[in-house]
Amino acid sequence: MNQTGAGCASLLAELIGFDTVNPGGDEPALCHHLAGKLEAIGADSVTVGTTPRPGQTGAWVFARFGTPELLVNAHVDTVPANRGWTRNPHQAEVTSEHVYGLGSADTKGAIACILTALGDVKPQNVGILFSGDEERSSTVLPKFLETPEAKAAKHAIVCEPTTRRAGIRHRGVLCYQAEIRGQGGHSSKADTMPKPIVTMAKLAVALAELGESFVPEGPADMKGLCFNIAGIDGGVAFNVVPELARLTWSARQPPGFDTQVLEERQLELAASIDSDIVITKVLDQPPFAIRDQAHLQALIGDYPQIWSPLDFWTEAAVFSQAGIDAVVIGPGDIAQAHAADEFVTLSDLDWATSMFRDVFTNTHAS
Repeated sequence: MNQTGAGCASLLAELIGFDTVNPGGDEPALCHHLAGKLEAIGADSVTVGTTPRPGQTGAWVFARFGTPELLVNAHVDTVPANRGWTRNPHQAEVTSEHVYGLGSADTKGAIACILTALGDVKPQNVGILFSGDEERSSTVLPKFLETPEAKAAKHAIVCEPTTRRAGIRHRGVLCYQAEIRGQGGHSSKADTMPKPIVTMAKLAVALAELGESFVPEGPADMKGLCFNIAGIDGGVAFNVVPELARLTWSARQPPGFDTQVLEERQLELAASIDSDIVITKVLDQPPFAIRDQAHLQALIGDYPQIWSPLDFWTEAAVFSQAGIDAVVIGPGDIAQAHAADEFVTLSDLDWATSMFRDVFTNTHAS
């Protein structure tokens, strides 16, 4: 391991030690810690922002170098540790080839690489944004994008573990819930009472068939909607007819998909089964597609092995929706993200550090 790689791995181990599990972790603590490092590197200004969300406080730290037209972003929060860990997820283990620890790939490894590269090259007209709540409800990034600090931004590099690919588009995520109420009561009266769970079961079957009808549709590399019936809730006991039943389902729409068409068809199906069914949209994460690949490719160079679609959602969609064109790239493999004994390879950390070093150098010529 070279000196740069050793320093990056050591820095990553330090970041893993901060518990930023979402929900429940302390994003502001890590953001204030990162602010100190960004100030020591020599940023023109560093600010820490917070925003409340249910159960905790979301946070971001932003470092300005000139007037930022390019934003480089990685998220500070992690998912909870999955089952099967054989190590302490919050205590990094560095070997000759890997750094193990929660968030090592997703995306504290990228943060360590960015900071390491900044130690060698000060960018020009770049903002470094480390933000929270990417893993759950994306409340933090939209709040930052409303600030004056984001107004000049035109492009963004969004860090996720992409296996050395550059992600140029991905699906969005839609989630819905339907509810139906009956009178509820003793199951000895079930023959003469409304059956909310049966009603939701009928809707579930109808929606599954609707999802299947979209499978042949869409762009060649993103056909269908990945339609998922996720659950029916409401049962109390075997001898109780429930008063309420709830159905949850999701769809993942490709760029350009007309969501209104899907929602109108869902409402028609629900009305045909029971006019009292109420449908609520509980999540609407937009799809993402790059607009000016040539500009971002000139910044990143030949580091990506391929420029291609991604299978997972990222906050590049939030940047794009705000008018900031984006690309998704970073060290690690999405297969390790959210998995037990999560890791990133040292070779990927070296690769990403070199990439960011060159990106920052290229900003002086752009």
